[in-house]
Amino acid sequence: MCTYVVEKTPIAGCGSGAEGWFDLKEANVSYDHPFNAPYEHALNIDFTNEAEGPGARVAVELSADSARALVAAILEALERGEEAERREMAG
Repeated sequence: MCTYVVEKTPIAGCGSGAEGWFDLKEANVSYDHPFNAPYEHALNIDFTNEAEGPGARVAVELSADSARALVAAILEALERGEEAERREMAG
């Protein structure tokens, strides 16, 4: 069964594809059938820049457990990195 669950968000950053680095403008996050991963459903993330064509895309398909672990790791890295930055600025 397809869930048709898709969330889109504008982003700012860079991605690396077959033709090198490109600016990222949007992330499309879905929970649905993956294209390649061996799961019935997966968290699928497409980092894109539609203005640069189909080559400006980085796709990720994760198991639900892996997606949750990634979210936790991202939040932890942001918290620790920003704290280190604040300490450095305070001198």
